[in-house]
This record gives sequence, C-alpha cells and structure tokens, in this order.
Amino acid sequence: MELKPGYKQTDIGVVPEDWEARQLQKTCRSIYRGASPRPIDSPRWFDVRSTIGWVRIADVTQARRYLTHTTQYLSGEGVIRSRLLPSGSLIMSICATVGRPIETQLDACIHDGFVVFERPLVDQSYLYYMLCDLEPRWSKKGQTGSQMNLNTELIKITFVPIPTTEDEQRAIAAALTDVDALLDGLDRLIAKKRDLKQAAMQQLLTGRTRLPGFGEEWDVKRLDQLAGIVMGQSPDSGYYNRVGDGVPLIQGNDDIVDRRSIARVWTSKVSKRGLAGDVLLTVRAPVGEVSIASEDCCLGRGVCSLRASGDQSFLFHAMVFAEAVWRALEQGSTFTAANSAQVAAFSLRVPLSQAEQAAIAEVLSGMDAEIDTLEARRDKTRLLKQAMMQELLTGRTRLVDTQGATA
Repeated sequence: MELKPGYKQTDIGVVPEDWEARQLQKTCRSIYRGASPRPIDSPRWFDVRSTIGWVRIADVTQARRYLTHTTQYLSGEGVIRSRLLPSGSLIMSICATVGRPIETQLDACIHDGFVVFERPLVDQSYLYYMLCDLEPRWSKKGQTGSQMNLNTELIKITFVPIPTTEDEQRAIAAALTDVDALLDGLDRLIAKKRDLKQAAMQQLLTGRTRLPGFGEEWDVKRLDQLAGIVMGQSPDSGYYNRVGDGVPLIQGNDDIVDRRSIARVWTSKVSKRGLAGDVLLTVRAPVGEVSIASEDCCLGRGVCSLRASGDQSFLFHAMVFAEAVWRALEQGSTFTAANSAQVAAFSLRVPLSQAEQAAIAEVLSGMDAEIDTLEARRDKTRLLKQAMMQELLTGRTRLVDTQGATA
C-alpha cells in the first residue's frame, strides 16, 4: 500500500517521517523493578505514622492517573529494604494487574510488582499515555504462573512511536489530559447524583419527607400483598442454547447488567415465565438483588418475578431500597437462598395511596434517567478518548506542523 506523503514504514507501523520508533528503555534514564523487604509480612517494616507510602497493586487499581495515598506506610527500616521514589515518579504494575501506569504524588516505595521509568527523556505525560495505550497488549504478553507478571526486559525492548519534538509530545499529552479532566468531572457529577438519589430514597421511601398534596397513612404490607410472585424454576438444560431459540433464561446476577436482564442463554422450553417490565429478585446467593426484566423471559431457580398490584415503578424502587435488609439477613444467618414463603413474608412500609406511590416513583425514576444520561455521555467520552489516542499516539493526526509549531 502506498504511503501517505510525510509518513514512513517502521517495525511498529506507519509513523510520521519526523517521528522515531524508539525502545522504551531509551525513553528514560533507567527502567528497574522495585524491591520488597523480607519477610513481607513482618510488622517491623510498617509504621502508620510514616509519610513514606508502600505502593500495592490494590492502591493502583483504585486510583486514576495520580496516586495520592497508599493503604500502608513504611518504617525507616522498611524504606531501606525497598525502593524509595520521589513524588512525581512514573511507575507501572507488572504483576496481577499487568501494565497499569500511574504517577505518584507522594514519596513512596515500590515492591517488585512494579517498575519505575526513572527520569524520562521524553515528556512524562506523553510517556504515561503511551503506556496506557500499551496496557491491553501487556496483559496478553504477561507470563502465566500463580499470577500474571510482565518481564522487565520485554518492557525495555518494546518499541513505541515518539515525536522528536517535546512541543508535539506536550501538545498530545495536553489534549488527552483535557479529555481525562472531562471524564473525571463526569465521574464526580455521577457520584454526586447517586448520593442525592440515595438521600432522596431515604426520605421518600420511609415517609420522613412527604411530597406536596399527600397526607394519607402508610402501612406495613407483606410482599405477597403488594405483588404477584412467580418463583423461578429452571427447565431441563437440554433445551438451553445460545442461538436465540426461545426466550432468554434468567438464572441470577450473571444475566443482569445495570439492573436490566440481558440475553445470554436462551431456552426453547419455558418452565416459569417472566414478563417484560417484571421486577426481578434474586433468591440465591446473593439474595435480594433487584432488576427489571428487559423482555419476556424464562425464570430460572435463582430468581423470582414480582408484578405489583399498585405502581410497578414504585415497587422497583422500594425493593432496591430494601436490598440492604436482605444483605443484613444473609450476614446474620447461614441462609444462602430464599424460598417462596420467605419472599412472600418479606414486608415493606408503603403509602396506601397509589397516587403517592406513583408520585414518589416519578421523582426517583427522573433521577435515574438523569444519571443514565450522564453515564451515556461519559461512555461516549471514553470512546472519544480511545479514538484520540489511536490518532494522536500514532501521528495519524498531528497537533503541530512539520516545523514544530503548535497547530
């Protein structure tokens, strides 16, 4: 295939003529693994009063780009037996969660499940995003054993495309940083909206706060007084298929995503039928998880369906709010499944007025819709970022002209 003018073919693909295909070991002064004090579980290495963090894989997986704190801190003796890095270091996990890069914002030590890219010779933010782009590939190259791990020498000799001017490196990193800032803002907004929704549920579904125009009594009702209950029963597995013959079989949480049933396995024989819009309740570990049937389905033995005699949407929100009660019941006993009698006897305190039920449901459903809109926007932004990385980190789209001036 004929190359586009201004581009060249390299071992890692087509890149701009003024870019380099460079080994990672030549993007920084050194790449080396951390070190762990032995024995690793000795309390003498740790001190909660210390300001020197001990970076663990869990710390990295729970953080975003920047690591601001750790769950453990090292004593002076522990620091001597590990690898102390200054704040602002670029590190990457090489075991368990393979290939996850992160920049430290505290003085910290790393164990031998990490490597550090010491004193980068390219823009550090550009190198960070290049490592992010490599992360999916690293997981495929990890050596298998008790857990995935990545060979340090493999990291060093891996070639990556590098713009030869720092201006272009910085421009690319700045564009991707802006998208990350947008994603962070959306995540914070979604978290805030979820907290507001939880607070609204606490007020509205307990009757502590009443909506304008309602003052009728509330009462405690058994679930079988509020809804028709259909307990699931799995058909013979000989009727199962994955080609869409029959209706989806809903067995439990494996068939639920974002509180909606999904079609994963179908059955051509229906034992117990669930209808689109039914409230689904898991009755085997975990017990009490709530979702909605996206379409007509077959109810397996791990779920039951609820069809409200009042407002169906209110029943859904009330059952979601009651999930904590089911969890407490599970933790307080040895039961891992709920039978029909236990489901029927489960009680909720509800407004007797169906109009009030509908009004409460409208408020909570509106909040859900707002969160769904924000999550869809975040998902689209993530896809945009992925597309930008593919364009910018390969040079297919340039942010500077060939003389190095910002475009």
